[in-house]
Amino acid sequence: MTNDEFIRIINYVENKTGIHLAEKRSLVTGRLDNFLVRNGYSSYTDYMDQVEQDVSGKLTEELVNTLTTNHTYFMREKEHFELFKNIVLPEIKEAKGKEKDLRIWCGASSTGEEPYTLAMIIKDFFSLESSAWDTKLLATDISTDVLRYAMKGEYTEEQIEPLPDSWKRRYFHKSTEPGKFMVVDELKSQVLYRQFNLLSPMPFKKPLQVVFLRNVLIYFEKDVKNDILRRIYECLEPGGYLFVGTTESVDRAAVPYRYVQPSVYRK
Repeated sequence: MTNDEFIRIINYVENKTGIHLAEKRSLVTGRLDNFLVRNGYSSYTDYMDQVEQDVSGKLTEELVNTLTTNHTYFMREKEHFELFKNIVLPEIKEAKGKEKDLRIWCGASSTGEEPYTLAMIIKDFFSLESSAWDTKLLATDISTDVLRYAMKGEYTEEQIEPLPDSWKRRYFHKSTEPGKFMVVDELKSQVLYRQFNLLSPMPFKKPLQVVFLRNVLIYFEKDVKNDILRRIYECLEPGGYLFVGTTESVDRAAVPYRYVQPSVYRK
């Protein structure tokens, strides 16, 4: 990969998704070298010519799927889930007792561990009242590959190991594939998966109560990151919560979130 080819690729990806890969040359090369060989491209220039000329957008989608990192696991950053269960949900229940409407968005859902964890917490919290509330949550990601994985809802025994035994018994059943477990349909029905680019206009008709946007902002340049956070702020209802990754922070001089604790903010 020449310097010109590398710059062409990362500029194209950043223009389409906002994801900044200028310091990730080894990742870009490592993921694309074998991809080009497997798919019969003669060079990176040949490949990018075809990507840019493909009006269907399928080659762009394939490029984004190849280059996006999707590392996650059940109960990641557990302190967020504790706050969600012990503070956020009780507040929503008290404030929305008449409407009985939850509006929660996972903006970087990856392979589904985060939204399914939230769905299990919500099910447990509302318990017998669940049927009276709209408890569905929206989970989006730019990668269609990880969304397919999440919608299938199949995980290894090692992947679900961090979960409480009661959740394993209630929300999973053995897969036909040895050593794997499937999310039960009852829980799957609580999560609406959609493909979404964070650079796109926000699609929400009603204000959101909670947004989880964890471990994705680190891939954006400051101006793009602040623009995304500003548009999310506008979509939150007053007092709505934003959770970011524990290694991430919000520039409150640029967007007027209120600080709650590290990586947790409110409108």
